[in-house]
Amino acid sequence: MRQALDEVVAEAGEVLCEEGVAGHEFFIIVSGTAAVRRKGRKAATLGPGAYFGELALLDRQPRSATVVAETDMVLLVLEQRHFLGLLDTVPTLARKLLGAMAARLREADALAFP
Repeated sequence: MRQALDEVVAEAGEVLCEEGVAGHEFFIIVSGTAAVRRKGRKAATLGPGAYFGELALLDRQPRSATVVAETDMVLLVLEQRHFLGLLDTVPTLARKLLGAMAARLREADALAFP
């Protein structure tokens, strides 16, 4: 898998993915922080060890949020074909992603319906 990951450096202010646009990459943050924005409002801050971009790869729908580098960042980027292949070969990773997605859904649901 390591050979399929590209290390990318992003500068503060750089848009890493954009809400409503087709997505083709999965991102893992190595260093730095990013802001997640939905409909123009900040929804979260992500730091080292966090990841994003998986939803658009799993359901082939447009990105659900915009992610912008708040600081200079180093990211590992996995292209869609490699991401899907990895899920097929490492089922424990698929389960962890599903667990994290369920937690995000529960958090969003709690905010929408307090």
